[in-house]
Amino acid sequence: MCTVCGCGGTVTVDGREISHEEAHRLGIAHSHGHGDHGHDHHHGDGHGHHHGHGHHHGHDHDPGTRDHGHDRPGPGHQPEAEGAAGPGTHHYGSGPAGLSVPGLSQTRLIEVETSILARNDALARENRRVLAHLGVLALNLVSSPGSGKTTLLCRTIAALGGAPVAVIEGDQQTSADADRIRATGAPAIQINTGRGCHLDAAMVGRAIDALRPEPGSYLFIENVGNLVCPSGFDLGEDAKVAILSVTEGEDKPLKYPDIFAAARLAVLTKLDLAPHCDADLAAFEANLRRVNPEIGILRLSARTGEGMDAWLAWLAGRLAEKAR
Repeated sequence: MCTVCGCGGTVTVDGREISHEEAHRLGIAHSHGHGDHGHDHHHGDGHGHHHGHGHHHGHDHDPGTRDHGHDRPGPGHQPEAEGAAGPGTHHYGSGPAGLSVPGLSQTRLIEVETSILARNDALARENRRVLAHLGVLALNLVSSPGSGKTTLLCRTIAALGGAPVAVIEGDQQTSADADRIRATGAPAIQINTGRGCHLDAAMVGRAIDALRPEPGSYLFIENVGNLVCPSGFDLGEDAKVAILSVTEGEDKPLKYPDIFAAARLAVLTKLDLAPHCDADLAAFEANLRRVNPEIGILRLSARTGEGMDAWLAWLAGRLAEKAR
């Protein structure tokens, strides 16, 4: 299990489950509690990746924590002041590490998180180098489940006409979304993460190698539906695009600020449903800008096509930037 986000289980790529031994050979991040190790994996196109596997088990503690295997806050986790999140609110995400894991001190959590993210960032830099060499615009689409990412992608691919597009689909199970993408004629790789809650740079690197995106093309990475873990994992993308349905509530950016702070653009989807759920679009935008004053915001409906022109113009502008 990943100490940073709790991910565990096997990884399946296009229906093929990766075994324990093959996970080591291919560099799929996993954990079984026997020390830290890593290895280099070189691809046929001449670029290499280093894949590390962070593992830890133990019960180290330091002053200021009460992580003794019980899921309860220690002295570092104080209730928020009344009037903010309400009386009696416990902060399991407070402390220097920004999270709490029973049995691990804040010091050890910082060490493990730094190690895991450093390895991921090294792979992300390699992905970014490969994509820059090809002039491929890579966008990491992040959102809650059911926000309309796949529907937007299908509509986008159709609207782009003959422009070259490739898609990496991330879900815990099934190939349903990749099948929908392939039905448009675009190539797609499905990554099933099992109990994992996000894609990482190693998974995306292997998918890029398999897809071999055309120079000057679009690469859409549809991340696992989750507003927490994807915010911390660089995949080598040019930008994160946060998809937010008008049915989700205007306070969603305030509840899950990290993902929106990391995004370059927020797309308010299902605009045609706004009148039916009393959505306050101005409040959506105000809360997004409270979290990220620089974020771009688009409103659209993939079903009716309203706002699609602005989205396509944004995509064309980013691809032109990449070509400079």
